[in-house]
Amino acid sequence: SPHLPAYAPASLSRGRRLHRAVGNTLRPVSMANAKRIVDCISAHSWNADQSLVALCPNNSEVHIYRKDGTNYKREHVLTDHDQVVTAIDWAPKTNRIVTCSQDRNAYVWKLENGQWKPTLVILRLNRAATDVRWSPNEDKFAVASGAKVISVCYYEEENDWWVSKIIKKHKSTVNAVTWHPNNIFVASGSSDFKARVFSGFVKGIDSKDSLQGLPEGAAKFGEPLAEYESKGWVHSVAFSPDGKALAFCGHDATVSIVDDVLGSGESRTVLRLPLLPLVNVAFVANDALIGVGHDNTPILVSKKGGSWAFVKKLDEKGLADGDSSGPAKTSAVSSAFAKFQAQATQGSDKKTEKLETVHQNCITNIVPFRASDGKASKFSTSGLDGIICVWDWQTIEQKLAGMSVN
Repeated sequence: SPHLPAYAPASLSRGRRLHRAVGNTLRPVSMANAKRIVDCISAHSWNADQSLVALCPNNSEVHIYRKDGTNYKREHVLTDHDQVVTAIDWAPKTNRIVTCSQDRNAYVWKLENGQWKPTLVILRLNRAATDVRWSPNEDKFAVASGAKVISVCYYEEENDWWVSKIIKKHKSTVNAVTWHPNNIFVASGSSDFKARVFSGFVKGIDSKDSLQGLPEGAAKFGEPLAEYESKGWVHSVAFSPDGKALAFCGHDATVSIVDDVLGSGESRTVLRLPLLPLVNVAFVANDALIGVGHDNTPILVSKKGGSWAFVKKLDEKGLADGDSSGPAKTSAVSSAFAKFQAQATQGSDKKTEKLETVHQNCITNIVPFRASDGKASKFSTSGLDGIICVWDWQTIEQKLAGMSVN
């Protein structure tokens, strides 16, 4: 299907059969609240108080739902894009939504008289836009693209549109972008097996005072400040809340964390995970990183004693539902093996099995709910199964503290 994300690990038809088997009611999980809203979700983002969520049901539309307890009620549908919406980011302070799409366009949406109105963005792209993120001050946003560039956009009031400046230096599709808390550095992950950090300083938008204490070259827009190699496509990049660490995940099932990024004590840790590849990562604290991907469960990587290490899958017996007994879970790998075994022996794969995880397919998005100190109290995940799940990070921390984690 042309609407499937490029990283989709399985056929959508199989995913739909799983959906019918699972239904809308998922097993109760004490640390998570999950709801299947649509068939497939390609992106989602929340407003400031997490009462509204904007999501793309893997097509050209953006749907805005109001969350009421465990239920979601659709209130708006945004329809200006022509192809699949690849990323959504909702600015908590200004209440503006930015979206980007495979149609090579981006729009900034503003609520006026109860209706969401789009504002034109001049991206200057000849390939699909793949990711978008607001800067911390919400006066700029960065758009990644298949055109091997990043468009850093800012508002021109006299023309009532958003214009862009281009960062090049990539040799293949830019899959992901993120901003440093200082509102100047922008990091990218690319299909050329590199994660990079650039200056996103824009004259007239950023003040000279914001450059104090930053490395030489930070005042020059698009200046490459750091480059880190991966052994696979880089799917996602994330800065820690204090800006001292940069994390990125590769298609080789590794996650890399660079401590004291751009500082004198810079050091890098590369963890090869006993998992299928991650496709998204996000910090929930300065010493805690959540990753999601093809194993259908969030995983935790944390820093203890000065070293980063893989801790645990978060959707497991004993952690997800407080019960360590019972049958072993069906993993994504064993489920895939069973599918192909059924094809070989029965000539059909129609017999499907519900995975004992909340998500029934690849998780593609993770959105932390951040407090003023940058630490997350909760985070949400969504993926190819059409489920949005809100995870209580504080509860997870408490359960981990009471368990023996190897």
